[in-house]
Amino acid sequence: MTYVEGQMERIRPQQFHEAVGVEDWRVVGEGACAYFRTGSFAVGARFVQAISEMPLVGDDHPDIDVRQEGVIVRLITVTDDYYGLTERHVELARQISEVAQTLDIPADPSAVQTVQVTVDALTGSDVVAFWRALLGYQDRANSGEDLIDPRRRGAAFYFQQMDAPRPQRNRVHVDVWVPYDQAEARIAAALAAGGRLVNDADAPSNWVLADPEGNEACIGVAGPPAPATDRP
Repeated sequence: MTYVEGQMERIRPQQFHEAVGVEDWRVVGEGACAYFRTGSFAVGARFVQAISEMPLVGDDHPDIDVRQEGVIVRLITVTDDYYGLTERHVELARQISEVAQTLDIPADPSAVQTVQVTVDALTGSDVVAFWRALLGYQDRANSGEDLIDPRRRGAAFYFQQMDAPRPQRNRVHVDVWVPYDQAEARIAAALAAGGRLVNDADAPSNWVLADPEGNEACIGVAGPPAPATDRP
């Protein structure tokens, strides 16, 4: 592990995905996430208890959502100046997966996703102020155009600057962040359900789709690992 100014080094999604031992995990819009199919609330509770007793948890504890059928674990650092992953999260992910294996709890990486709402705005600061107050959200670190739920439960809001009014298209759309290896299937399903592809200029990281009435949505992925042939 490498330290920078006394803190664990920050890493990008691709670096996380290329680490050994994190096969259960996928980086989406809100950090590195894993879904573990516990099958019951009682098993999920035991899993969470075991995670809480891990020596690495400390101040970098994960966000955990426990439901009857499974547990979602999310790893992300949220500070005044950073919102993202560090090298510490790689080792934490490994240990959590090891705990799941010990308890015979399978992981399902295909079940991971996060959702973000994007608003196109002419006067960004005014629009952001309104949504911040309405939602009870706060600014994302180092960003005047992103709002996040301080309890990290609700969908994040992102504000895109427009240069001119755009009455011919919707100005609010949903971004769906999926695992890098699930994007193709998700797009195919949306197209089969009556959607259409609007723009794939930013593929393989982002695709713009529309429903049968023209309402737009985006499929996004974060940092897929480089092909094996490109690695040293």
